[in-house]
Amino acid sequence: MNFVFLKKKISFMILSILVGPLSAGDRAWAADPSELIAGEPPTPASERSSGIRGKLHDWNVVVGAGAVYGPKFEGSKDFEVMPVPLVSASFFNDYVHVGPTGLLIDIYKVENFKISARGGMEFGRDEDDSDHLRGLGDIDSGAKIGGVISYELGPIELSAGIDKIMGGSDGVTGTFGAEYSHMVGQFILSAGASATWADKNYMKSYFGVTPLQSARSGLETYDAGAGFKRIDLTASVTYLASEHWFIRGQAELGIVTGDARNSPVVQKETQPSVMMFVGYKF
Repeated sequence: MNFVFLKKKISFMILSILVGPLSAGDRAWAADPSELIAGEPPTPASERSSGIRGKLHDWNVVVGAGAVYGPKFEGSKDFEVMPVPLVSASFFNDYVHVGPTGLLIDIYKVENFKISARGGMEFGRDEDDSDHLRGLGDIDSGAKIGGVISYELGPIELSAGIDKIMGGSDGVTGTFGAEYSHMVGQFILSAGASATWADKNYMKSYFGVTPLQSARSGLETYDAGAGFKRIDLTASVTYLASEHWFIRGQAELGIVTGDARNSPVVQKETQPSVMMFVGYKF
């Protein structure tokens, strides 16, 4: 099973599309959803659980599991199902966040504007994940460090991030996006769009084909340059089943663009995926 593309997409889906909208609905988690519907005030912090459970609540710990159905690799025409685990938490008055993508630290926050530093892993690609990749060789995993700037404009959040990969492709990627979240009763409705840019190192690693790789794989040689490689459109619904339990369904459509689109590595330009998830927030 290919953990490359799916791991990257799962991380984005869970943190940006799952945990993000939950943050937008934090008012719902301040108390039992029925309290909000009835117009009753949230439970005071002094009356909440103490001990370990109280700490887990204070740390905004979320655990859960689900499954995603998506392409085997970026540009694949074949799909597979992959299980999705989730553990995330926030510390130090919500300035430090740990989740599927790694570590996120808010270094500056004022009103609706935020600057954060982040670190995690780039999972690379394994040529054994698909017959189409045979002969291209593996792309090793690497550490990833970067930052993100975000601004909330009512129910809309605008963001721009950049990441440097150390090891693997040794590339640089940038993501620019917007997301809308709205709460209706016990449901959180979300929709978003984003575009991903990559430098030449990244594009060459994932979408380029050298003469040696061409001889081994049978694919034509291809020189991929820097540019926007992908556009993503997402839509999701989160149901707050109780004070702690929630269910999430999400659909995403990725569109491969630029030099990546013309690469012989890419079999299909449109990259749809769906995910179902059940989680518990302490």
